[in-house]
Parts: sequence; structure tokens; C-alpha cells
Amino acid sequence: MSKLVQPHGGGDLKPLLMEGDALAKEKKHAESLPVLKVSSREAGDLIMMGIGGFTPLEGFMTKADWQGVCDDMKMANGLFWPIPVTLSASKADAEKISAGSEIALADSESGELLATMKVTEKFTIDKEHECNQVYKTTDSEHPGVEMVMAQGEFNLAGPIKVISQGNFAEKYGDMFMTPAQSRAEFDKRGWSTIAAFQTRNPMHRSHEYLAKIAIEICDGVLIHSLLGKLKPGDIPAEVRSDAIGTLIEKYFVDNTVIQAGYPLDMRYAGPREALLHALFRQNYGCSHLIVGRDHAGVGDYYGPFDAHHIFDEIPEGALQTLPLKIDWTFWCEKCGGMASMKTCPHDASDRLLLSGTKLRKALSENSEVPDNFSRPEVLEILRAYYGTLKDSDKVEIKMSGHSAK
Repeated sequence: MSKLVQPHGGGDLKPLLMEGDALAKEKKHAESLPVLKVSSREAGDLIMMGIGGFTPLEGFMTKADWQGVCDDMKMANGLFWPIPVTLSASKADAEKISAGSEIALADSESGELLATMKVTEKFTIDKEHECNQVYKTTDSEHPGVEMVMAQGEFNLAGPIKVISQGNFAEKYGDMFMTPAQSRAEFDKRGWSTIAAFQTRNPMHRSHEYLAKIAIEICDGVLIHSLLGKLKPGDIPAEVRSDAIGTLIEKYFVDNTVIQAGYPLDMRYAGPREALLHALFRQNYGCSHLIVGRDHAGVGDYYGPFDAHHIFDEIPEGALQTLPLKIDWTFWCEKCGGMASMKTCPHDASDRLLLSGTKLRKALSENSEVPDNFSRPEVLEILRAYYGTLKDSDKVEIKMSGHSAK
């Protein structure tokens, strides 16, 4: 019997991806339906529901769900959920769709049919209210706010039947792991306590240190990379996974780390997104989520440890996956290694603060990066990638105002 945490909601995993004859039948049915194109963020949410990552959701949220999640982080049925999972439509598209009808959902870029949906409700939302509640700002420079404000005027709610995983499995192979697969792998290895390390960046020495702290506490670590869309200046998933794989091979004990990816876009919602990261990692079978400085943050919209504090504000038992809160980490010259505010007694002048922003800037300028910032094997991979970029791309990296820590 598995010793892993239960999926969110206390039941079994609930993947919405059809299989076998039912899948073939639903694909054919989808071809006969009116088509609504979905955004990249919506496609990622849809695929997460397909693979069971958003268990126990059965589709896109109703207005009552949206309101409850925005205001109290719970759906109309009382289920804890920190960020709305909604589907929008333009006024022109919404006018063609009525409650009770069926539609097909297609990727806006590839045109591929991803799911069918029974529309149960059509409604409008206060976008600024969502931004204030979820992102704590309505500043249009915030990429999450920009995403919400760009949505269509109407929202559609209803259950979905997923008929595709997009190109994630084809593009990333074994790295694209479903919750059922990660749970099976954890059980196979005899792990019961697993810490998830969330990343949208290659791992520098501070990230490595966080993962190794978690390995001292848990049976293993799942380095879980975002495979969906990032903001300009962030490093592509293929390059990131190559760099992380090399780091694992060279600097981690065998059978302590698994690298995998998941299909969401970043929302950059800071504390609220940290809760979402813990929620779906519970579905993946992880008992803990590593929460360091400015988790899922962007720019200066959130305090460095707001994502720590929010876990203390949610109802007891809302999540089984617990935060592994780790203080500011850095390289200390006097300590002669990585340390944190809790372990290092020395002055700020002795400390090298590490961040993805600093690393990307140095690489884009072809500047020297010291060994105590990033491992040489990782730097080699990243320098090769930056060497392929045009000067205009490097300027975009340096000018990007949304710093990803």
C-alpha cells in the first residue's frame, strides 16, 4: 500500500484524459462541434486537468467558484483552491455559445483540438478584483495581471473531456511525467517523503543547496520544471533540463533526485502561486514543497518571504503537502561555502547573493561567473545557449524588468 500523501480532495487521482475507444469516439465527436481557441495559459490548465494534476477539478470554474477562490481561496463546494482556473471567450465568440451546448477547445497556436466541453454557465467577472485578490496589484506591468486583463469579456464554465496532452509528451519524452507516473516511481523507489523543488530557471548554487537541505530531511527530491510559457528573457525548458540533468549527474548522490516537468504557464502570482504549487505537487505525490526566497515572484511586487507566511494563513488541513521554508541562502567567503541567514554569523560584505536574474545578466553580457555562483558544467551548457542568441535577444534579457529569482 502506498505511503504517499493523498491526492487533493482526499480521493483518488482524477485525470480527465480519455483513453482507448472512448478517446477515439470523443476525438471524432470534437470534430463536429463549434471550436473555441484557448490561450496558452488555459491550454496548460486544461492539460493539467487531463493528466490529473488539478485533481479533483472536473472542468473550468463557475462564477461562484471564481468568486470564492478570489475572496476566500475555496470553491463553491468548500474545496481549498488558491487561484482561479477559468476559461474566457470574446464577446463575439460567447454570443455564439449558449448554456447547455457543447464546444471543442483548440490550442490557439497549433489549432489542435484539446478537449470537449459541456457549457453550463456563461458569465462576466471583475478582472481588476481578481488581480487585486490574487496578484495584489492591478499594475499592467505585472505579467500575471497582463494575462488576466487580456482575457475575453466572458467566462465559460463546465466539465471537460480531454483528448490531447498537446506536444508535451512528444517534445519532452520521459521528462513529462504525469501524477500517476511520479507516484508509481516514488513507490518503486520506496520513497514516502518527497520534497518538490519548483523551478523555471537552471539551478545555480543556491538552488542546489536548497535541494540538498531537502534531501537531508526527505527520502528524495523531485526537481519539477515548468514546461509552459515563460516571460521574455527566461531560459527555454530544453536548455534548463539539460543543465539540471548535468548538475544531478555530477553533484547529487544517485537515487536521491528525479527531474520532471509539468505543462503550466507561469502566473507569477507569488504567495498564491506557492499554494497552487503545493496543491498540485500533492497530486504528484510530494509531501513537501521547498519554498525559498520570493517563490513564484516577479519584480518587487511581493516581499521575499510572503510565500512563507501565506502557508500560516490557510485553514489547517487545507493541504497535505507542507512547505519546507528555507531562509535567504548565499555563498559566504568566511564560511567557505553555502549558508543561510540562520547558519551564517558573518557580515553582508562576506556574502555573495545568488539569483537567476544576476546569472542571466552575466551570461548575456559574456561576463565572468565565479565557481561559487554556478557549477562549471552548468555554465558550459548555458554559455553555449547564449552564444546562439542574437544581440537583440540579449538586450531583451538585460532590459527585462520582471526579475525571476
